[in-house]
Amino acid sequence: MKIIYIMGKSSSGKDTIYKKLKENLDVNTYVMYTTRPIRKGEIDGVTYHYITDEEMNKYINGKKEEKLIEYRTYQTVHGPWTYATIADNQFKSDKNMIMLGTLESYQKMKELFKNELIPIYIEVEDGIRLERALKREREQKEPKYEEMCRRFLADSKDFAEENLKKAGINKRFENIELEECLNEILEEIKSEIEK
Repeated sequence: MKIIYIMGKSSSGKDTIYKKLKENLDVNTYVMYTTRPIRKGEIDGVTYHYITDEEMNKYINGKKEEKLIEYRTYQTVHGPWTYATIADNQFKSDKNMIMLGTLESYQKMKELFKNELIPIYIEVEDGIRLERALKREREQKEPKYEEMCRRFLADSKDFAEENLKKAGINKRFENIELEECLNEILEEIKSEIEK
């Protein structure tokens, strides 16, 4: 099994690319867990598994059957939000898989899956990302502009060049023209799967 691991800063278009890749590839999908509130247009069990803080703490404290691979808690302007990768039955298949995550979660996944991961790092110039983030927030019933800004700034630290190098991320896919970026990513995935 190969795991196609999509990552990038917020508003880089990774969610859109993830959806397009699912349409173009015969793969299983991995859905991460989070305690953050669901946004307009998101679907529980598809976008994330939305769980309570109490449920998340059971995973963190080892009181659930499934193994916690990694988790991180962000102190947002709306309180703490936790995201986690959990070794549930989603990994019990020989079929290739696609998943979204952070650079931090990618590094934890590398410890378990070593050569099975295909990293796909998507990047966009910061000004374009900020415009996209603002547009998305304006579409929400209750825009969370402060949280949007916090995430934007946090991404600069999380995806700093030294962190990318440490994680072994050498190839980047610039998402200015969606179809062109998607085609480059599909070529990369095909090449890596055939190795």
